[in-house]
Amino acid sequence: MANNNGVFSDLFNAVGTPVQNVADTVCNGIDSAGSILGSGINLYTTILSSTANAGIQLIQGVLTGITSAITPKK
Repeated sequence: MANNNGVFSDLFNAVGTPVQNVADTVCNGIDSAGSILGSGINLYTTILSSTANAGIQLIQGVLTGITSAITPKK
């Protein structure tokens, strides 16, 4: 009787290897998308933070100008 393990092993390798390669590719794509998303979030946070800081500095400048304008001169 012939050994059928070789046939099943060959079939598993023929089907399993491409399926594993597709799974690996999908996982790598998800990792890359996650990295891109993380970079985008970091960039958005940096821009938002910079804009907020600029806005605060502008408000502080305006308040300083108003305060100096209404402060009695000596």
